Amino acid sequence: MISGNAALTGSYDLLQVALSVLIAISASYAALDLAGRVTATRGRAQLTWLLGGSAAMGIGIWAMHYIGMLAFRLPVPLEYDWPTVLLSLLVGILCSAFALVVVSRRRMGLTYALIGSAIMGCGIAALHYIAMAAMRLPAECRFDFRLVALSVVLAVVFSFASLWLAFYFRDEPQDSAWRKLGSALVMGVAISAMHYTGMAAATFIPAAPALDHSHAVSISSLGTLGIAAATLQVLGLAVLSSLVDRRFDSQGLELALTETRLELAHVARIATMGELTASIAHEINQPLTAVVNNGNFALRQVASGAPNLEELREAIAEIVDDGTRASAVISRIRALLQKGAPDRAELDINEVIQEVTILVRHEATLSGTSVRLDLAADLPHVLGDRVQLQQVLINLVINGIEAMRTLTDRPRELLIKSAKNADAVLIQVQDSGKGLDPEQVGRIFEPFFTTKPQGIGMGLSISRSIIESHGGRLWTVPGSSGALFQFTLPTDGNSVS
Repeated sequence: MISGNAALTGSYDLLQVALSVLIAISASYAALDLAGRVTATRGRAQLTWLLGGSAAMGIGIWAMHYIGMLAFRLPVPLEYDWPTVLLSLLVGILCSAFALVVVSRRRMGLTYALIGSAIMGCGIAALHYIAMAAMRLPAECRFDFRLVALSVVLAVVFSFASLWLAFYFRDEPQDSAWRKLGSALVMGVAISAMHYTGMAAATFIPAAPALDHSHAVSISSLGTLGIAAATLQVLGLAVLSSLVDRRFDSQGLELALTETRLELAHVARIATMGELTASIAHEINQPLTAVVNNGNFALRQVASGAPNLEELREAIAEIVDDGTRASAVISRIRALLQKGAPDRAELDINEVIQEVTILVRHEATLSGTSVRLDLAADLPHVLGDRVQLQQVLINLVINGIEAMRTLTDRPRELLIKSAKNADAVLIQVQDSGKGLDPEQVGRIFEPFFTTKPQGIGMGLSISRSIIESHGGRLWTVPGSSGALFQFTLPTDGNSVS
């Protein structure tokens, strides 16, 4: 028989206690994950994540508190007033929404974090004590206000740590999964410590029931497991939705980045072709001049009345050859200026090099530069985009020619070399200039870094990006005579798609 003045002795179901801690950790992980989605989105999507995230987090925090309370056993019948239970759930959702709004701000200073954690901590404490107010039992609940104050302090401290961690993880740093899980463990234990401190603050003295039991319901152990299972499903769905949305965002970002790279590559091509204007005009003008000369010769032969058919045939054949040559030059120029996605095919890299030397021949002649080729025979084919690889070679050759414009003490020579290199093909472009400034070597592949007065600083950066997208590598060789750039391309059998 229970004495009327003696406090009721309670005990805990350790399995349900462990279950409440698991839910606290799961809710903490979901909070860290959802904070990133709220921050990363805008407009209606952000509002959707805010509402859905706060509901999932609120349910998680609320379920932890209720399962922790249901784990507490007293030697008297215990029921819960369901309207009060719903009120505590609403408080949990509002606290979660407030937390997500706080961490989604652009900045979170110490003052703002302290104010936010105080409000959130008091809200979580309110959830706990409103949940306890829902208890309906033949006993009077008395509180040790020192422990109540301690539980509120713990709630505020936990809220501060939660806001700071959520703010840190909202940008989803790379390889953050394990650190996020560790943080969730800390947060989950902190939530549990606050809850069980609040429970320890309560003492139950037997008394006649004085509260309204009209809306009271009892919850069995099976009901407790049902609450836990439903809560874990809600939290799991929230985390899964966040993962899927993050994956779509990542793919969209990669697509936008690819499009930007194509735009920059197109701009760089136009800039490069601008530098080659004189050479292009010369390459087109030469065959056209030959066409005109041979055409005039053919007309004179026909007008003579007794044409030399063999000479006439040779003149017409030369007209066809020169027309084909001019058409080929125009086609290469058009390809370089066109925008579009890369078109990978099997290529003879030596042919690509020879086509580039034709385009830059006049530019080299004007600057007094001799271009020498040292191309290895029987090189395996590479899988690549002809136009992109031409763009890389043109950029390296023009850079070499310009580096030698002021050279007066030795011949201006540019060597383009190809060779077999393990499972790749090696291409080298070396000039006889002064070489690279050692202080600038580390920066020459940076976007917008240039040593040319009129340069845009994108040629080498885009060239490296093109080579790496082909599965190769572009770099400089320090200590060489003149500037030496070289890149590798995997052979067809080892190419990346």
